[in-house]
Amino acid sequence: MDSQTLSAHRVAATPGARMAVHNSKTLKVTMVSGHDLIAKAGSMIAYDGYVQFDGAPASLRRTAEEMVTGEGGKLMLCRGDGDLYLADYGADVVVLHLADEALSVNGATLLACDATLQLAIEPVKGLARISGSGLTNLVIRGTGWVALVSRGIPTVLDCAERETYVDPDALIGWTTGLELKPRRTMKAGALIGRGSGEALQIGFKGQGFVVVQPSEDTGDRFKIRG
Repeated sequence: MDSQTLSAHRVAATPGARMAVHNSKTLKVTMVSGHDLIAKAGSMIAYDGYVQFDGAPASLRRTAEEMVTGEGGKLMLCRGDGDLYLADYGADVVVLHLADEALSVNGATLLACDATLQLAIEPVKGLARISGSGLTNLVIRGTGWVALVSRGIPTVLDCAERETYVDPDALIGWTTGLELKPRRTMKAGALIGRGSGEALQIGFKGQGFVVVQPSEDTGDRFKIRG
């Protein structure tokens, strides 16, 4: 996966691609029998052909439950033949293709992915000291398509060029293998009400990319669905 791949699938679909951004707010998935899809429960807005929707498969139940309690929302299994359209409360859609790679994301930002990909909740190394109790994220591994949601058009930053720092509230995900570390920049002025509002950042270093949204709002869109 690279930034060129991400940009290409944001603007126009590659002919024959499994997933495409139908418009900035809608994901289109070409459904084929035997090629199932995992999607955020309740995200279907339309489909043609014959598509069925079931609860998350048993192999994902534990992960799904953990997502409900700490990393976002429930999942559903989609199968059949036709074109399936998904959306998440008007959020922008980002499509990525993993080629035997791994992507660490905020679980709430996952809209859909190929069922052949592996999903796991894993601790985020290097950041546990931020919370004092440890942090976890959703890690997606393997080869296949992934669709994420962003509040606004996201930006992809190449960490190989130089060490990169992001606001935790704007962070969508990153390629695994990067070195992470927290950075605090609070100065004495913050103690008397003259803070910058940028007291904490997360630093990324190494070969890989970070995806950030143009918003620091982590509000209602990420609430758990019923």
